[in-house]
Amino acid sequence: MPGFKAHLFGGALFFALVLTTVLWLGIYQPDQQTLLLLAGIALLSALFPDVDTDSKGRVLFYGALLLIYLALMIQGRFRLAAVLGFCALLPAVGHHRGWTHTWWAMFLVPLPILILPMVFYDRSLTSLLPFYFASVTGYASHLLLDRAF
Repeated sequence: MPGFKAHLFGGALFFALVLTTVLWLGIYQPDQQTLLLLAGIALLSALFPDVDTDSKGRVLFYGALLLIYLALMIQGRFRLAAVLGFCALLPAVGHHRGWTHTWWAMFLVPLPILILPMVFYDRSLTSLLPFYFASVTGYASHLLLDRAF
């Protein structure tokens, strides 16, 4: 099975391919800050299915989440930090290569990216879709590298 480096590379490659296609088709044109956020989401999502194991991928994933939690707490977004923390615990419910390695989890796990900002911050669905698809793209890269399809 591929390790965390392969999953990060795969996530970056898939993200770059999807981004290139979207830019070429003129569907979406993110600014530089949004592009970096989308890439970060894709990379974290590429690691997510393996955070239920003792691995460097898990250390990187939760290390990044610690920074995100800190930023959210500094901004006073405690509810969002709590919900994100709840979601981050979900892989602990199950066994390795269990539900986190299914095609349906690839679509369900990123749903908080759509739902939370709509509920807490009154954001529109269309403004959130690029972030959701970045997550699905990273997740899909992991499943394809693990041959889970």
